Amino acid sequence: MLVGFAPPKKRIRTKNVIIVVIDGPRYSETWGNTPGLIPNMATKLRPQGVFFSSFYNNAYTYTNSGHTAITTGVNQPIDNFDQELPANPSIFQLWRKATGKPASAAWLITSKDKLHILANTLNPEWKDQYPPSLDCGVSGPGTGYRADSLTLVAAKRILTQYQPNLVLISFMEPDGFAHAGNWPNYLRGIARDDRYIMQLYDFLRKNKAYRNNTTLLITNDHGRHLDGVATGWIDHGDACEGCRHISLLALGPDFKKGRTITEPYTLVDIPSTVAYLLALPFPQGQGKVIESLLRR
Repeated sequence: MLVGFAPPKKRIRTKNVIIVVIDGPRYSETWGNTPGLIPNMATKLRPQGVFFSSFYNNAYTYTNSGHTAITTGVNQPIDNFDQELPANPSIFQLWRKATGKPASAAWLITSKDKLHILANTLNPEWKDQYPPSLDCGVSGPGTGYRADSLTLVAAKRILTQYQPNLVLISFMEPDGFAHAGNWPNYLRGIARDDRYIMQLYDFLRKNKAYRNNTTLLITNDHGRHLDGVATGWIDHGDACEGCRHISLLALGPDFKKGRTITEPYTLVDIPSTVAYLLALPFPQGQGKVIESLLRR
């Protein structure tokens, strides 16, 4: 239990946590213009959970660093390809050691192959210890990016076959098409990921292993430059509002429904909250438990 944090009145019901990252959409094309391209999240899922309108990546606004903040709770400047591992162990490694669960109980399922780095750490006490299972890119490190539709297929297959308790799913198409300078496909990627998240939510709701006991956290790793900043929507990586302002939609059995929270939170608050829900000590985390999520 975290010092100074009062426990919820009711027993925590969350048994599984699934984090979904939509890589690189700008807030103005998502929650800043609803329902717009995200009708499923904005009109169907938002009433079922808690939406954070002032959610930020307040550190390093590129893919590997944003994902590292989500998985380690530490803001770290890190190589944005796959040449550097996170400095700290991931919440997956910490959870596996604490629970004794096998690798098949924790998964990284990502459209970008380079995100395999999230499974390991440079920390000598944790390197190569308790890694989660991986399904990254076309068929692992060095094989390239795959379509988000295939990542959804992989996620459903893995959730059905292994019934893991702790999962990160990362979709990449908004970021990939934006970097290619393809505005129509950037917008299409956002719309597609909105549909895929709805399909994932329906899958979880109907699956006996996940129904009524699963927390689903939907966020981003970074945004994109504001118009007039550098190359605008094509790129990202600085401290402009467009790069930092992202979103969080949280759905789960321990959360209030239909609330919008305007208090600012950041990416490193996600793993601290996940650790609390799973009763996992998490002293390395720079973030805080998002108390306002919880039913009290």
